[in-house]
Order: sequence, then structure tokens, then C-alpha cells
Amino acid sequence: MTTTAQTKERLDLLMDWYCTLTRQSVRHIGQFYAPEVHFKDPFNDVQGVPAMMAIYEHMFDTTDDPRFVIEDRVVDGDQAFITWAFQFGLKGKPYVIIGSTHLKFNADGLVVLHRDYWDAAEELLQKLPVVGGLIRWLCSLFKTRV
Repeated sequence: MTTTAQTKERLDLLMDWYCTLTRQSVRHIGQFYAPEVHFKDPFNDVQGVPAMMAIYEHMFDTTDDPRFVIEDRVVDGDQAFITWAFQFGLKGKPYVIIGSTHLKFNADGLVVLHRDYWDAAEELLQKLPVVGGLIRWLCSLFKTRV
């Protein structure tokens, strides 16, 4: 069984990796994630380190200067919850996505579950040209007027 102190130590190493993530350091993902890791975010649902590595390589292929800024951390036993800001450029325009991540660690201190939570409509889609107007219009239909 993993203690909170052990999880905090592994989480600190993982967050340092994320805060300094580069195209080259993506290949070190196996130092932090178990081979059978399950990764899920609003656009991806994959199993395994190679699939997760492909997601981060794709991030570097499609965005300019991506970087994560870690805000808060909560650790309990073999689990952690973090909040973050993902900053990047897309076609010359800066973007920031605010989100959170639930992590579960195995007995070896490797992540077996990485689940990102963020609102794709609010944080990304409604900021984009063309589709953004439609998303904003749809959101206004469902917004409660107080």
C-alpha cells in the first residue's frame, strides 16, 4: 500500500517533469507512468505509455510553446488531484486552458490512472474562430437568467 508521503514524493517528481516538459523529455514518460496506464481527457481515451506518449508528441506538433503551470495539489493515500493551467499558442494566438487531473499511483509509485477534467467548450471551442460563435450561441440558450 502506498502512503500519502510516498505519493507526494512521486507527485512532486511528476509535476516537475510536467513543468519542464519538452518534445525531448516526453520520451521519459515511462519513468512516471505504468505500462498499462489509462489516460482520459475530453479528446482522448487511451491505454498504455506509447499511446500517452503519442498524445504529448501530438501536442508539440499542433501547438506553439505548450507549457503546464501547476496550481494546487491534494494527496490522499495512493491518489492525487491537481489543478493546472495549460498555456499554448495556436496559429499565432495565445490560449490558456484551466483544468484538473485525478491521478492514481500503483505500489511502485507509477501512475496507473490519469484523468483530466476540463470544459472543452468553455476553455477552447468557444474561443476558436468559426465554431466559437456557434458554441457561444448554444451556451447562451442553456444559461439561466437570474
